[in-house]
Amino acid sequence: MVILPEDQQSAEIMEMVSLDELCRMCRVQSHWIIELVAEGILEPEGNEKSTWLFTTKCISRTRIAWRLKEDLGVNEAGIAIVLELLDERESLQHRWSRTD
Repeated sequence: MVILPEDQQSAEIMEMVSLDELCRMCRVQSHWIIELVAEGILEPEGNEKSTWLFTTKCISRTRIAWRLKEDLGVNEAGIAIVLELLDERESLQHRWSRTD
C-alpha cells in the first residue's frame, strides 16, 4: 500500500493499492480487473500491469461492479453505465449541497 506525498493528496488521505492487493481486498481475479481497466471502468496509475496502483475510489468501484455482475448479472458495458450514472448523481448531490 502506498500513501501519496502531501502535495499529491486531496483533502482526504489517498491510499493506493497494487493489482494484487486490489484483488485480495475485493476477492476477485486479476483477469477481471484487467477487463475493467480495458473497458475504462477502472483507471489505475501506471502504464504496466506490474506497476498499476489503484485509488480508494477504484476499490469502491470494484466492489460495486462485482455486486452488479454477481448479484444482477450485469455485463461490463452495463457496469460502466451504472457507475457513470452513480458518479453523475454524486456530482449533482455535491453541487446541490453547495447551493443550499
